[in-house]
Parts: sequence; structure tokens; C-alpha cells
Amino acid sequence: MIDDDAAIRDAVSSLLRSIGFAVSVFETVPAFLEETLPDNPACLVLDVRLPGIGGLDFQGKLKELGVSMPVIFMTGFGDVPMSVKAMKAGAIDFLSKPFRDQDLIDAVIVALDLDRKRRIDLASFEDLVQKFNSLTHRERQAMMLVSAGLMNKQIAGELNLSEVTVKIHRGTMMKKLEMRSVADLVRTVELLKKHGVIEDD
Repeated sequence: MIDDDAAIRDAVSSLLRSIGFAVSVFETVPAFLEETLPDNPACLVLDVRLPGIGGLDFQGKLKELGVSMPVIFMTGFGDVPMSVKAMKAGAIDFLSKPFRDQDLIDAVIVALDLDRKRRIDLASFEDLVQKFNSLTHRERQAMMLVSAGLMNKQIAGELNLSEVTVKIHRGTMMKKLEMRSVADLVRTVELLKKHGVIEDD
């Protein structure tokens, strides 16, 4: 949590700790950046108006800093355009002070659930990249041509290989990637393209 008002920091941190959440509080953005972020599901409760860089500006810099945790805004000076801007940038909630305790608790629960899912998805994607990196050059060629809809005979012609050899490369490739169908493979290739792991043609 980042808020320059000591009373707010104390009240919010006490509330969240009372229901079992671990809470770290900071007065400024630089103080937050000096800390090592936890390697577990987390969210950031952030005041809009802070000394130096404000909450909305800092929200925009989080991605540059490689920080993906969900953000919940608090403000005593909120307006509709400000809240719209925050939500469009991915904020979980925008709470106007004074807010109900339950509203903050609900927002934190949603944020932690989202971060937990993000971390699971990230671990799954990193595992997929490792599997892709284990493919040989020929297996990668087979992957791209199979995902493009080519049959074994056509792939053999493209790569100047025998159809038997293509079947071997294709089978090994599918096994390494743990793909059960061509549809699964197509989705996997699109995902790897989306994240820049393989170049989009």
C-alpha cells in the first residue's frame, strides 16, 4: 500500500491484517521501489495523490518496471474522468475516501485472485516455452507447417524429406509439446507468436 497519509496507512493496514492479509505500507513511490516485491500473489493499494509521482502516473510506469500486480486506487479527490482513466489502464477498483471497509476487502480479494491466476498462467506459459525450445530445427519446421494445415506428404515436399521422416519429426514434436491434436497445436503456435517467441509470418 502506498499512501502519504499516516492515518490512512494505519487504518487500512490494520483492517487488512485483521482478516489475515500480509500488508506492507509505504509513504512514497520511491520507498516502495526500494523494497523487494514478494514472490507470491499480491496487489497494490495506491493513493491517487502522492508527493512526487502521482498514483495514476505510477500506474503507467509499473509495466515498464516489470511489475504486473493488480492496482486498487484510493482517493479523496476522485472524479469520473480520473476513475475512467485508471480503469482503462487496468485498475481493479477506484475507491473514493471515505470508503466502506467491505468495498476495500472485496477489491483486494478480487485483485489477489486475478494475480494468482496470472501467476499460474505465466508458469504454464514458461513451461510451454521450455518445451518449444527443446524442439530441433526440423521439428520446429514441422510444427509450423502442420499448424498451417499441410498434410505429411505436402510437408515432405516442402522440406525435401521422405514422408516417413516427416511422420517421425511430427510425432516427436507433438510428444515434446504434449499436444493431443492439430487444433491444440494451432492455438499453441498463435500463443507463441503473440508473445514474440516465434516470428509471425
